[in-house]
Amino acid sequence: MVETLDAAGRAALAAALPDWSMAAGRDAIERRFRFADFSAAWGFMARVALLAEQQEHHPEWSNVWNRVDILLTTHDAGGLSERDVRLARAIDGLLAGGRPPPLSPGRPR
Repeated sequence: MVETLDAAGRAALAAALPDWSMAAGRDAIERRFRFADFSAAWGFMARVALLAEQQEHHPEWSNVWNRVDILLTTHDAGGLSERDVRLARAIDGLLAGGRPPPLSPGRPR
């Protein structure tokens, strides 16, 4: 079973994921992304979907024209877990133009 983040893990979130914030009323993190147009937003969502499938962890999200809102929480754990942090880092890696961080050791890409 996946466990929620402990106090130290939560305390490290601001430094580890500075563009993400705690979601109001939920044990989750969220981030809003804006793109030039709908096509760019949709392309980003497609790349995030591939990452999510690789990690077997799927976001709650919405898209309106050039905006994509992503919320990450681990339903199996009942709240925020390391799985959410890992996916958020991978999503941030897409925007940084580099390769996203590797998945857990031993898992194929």
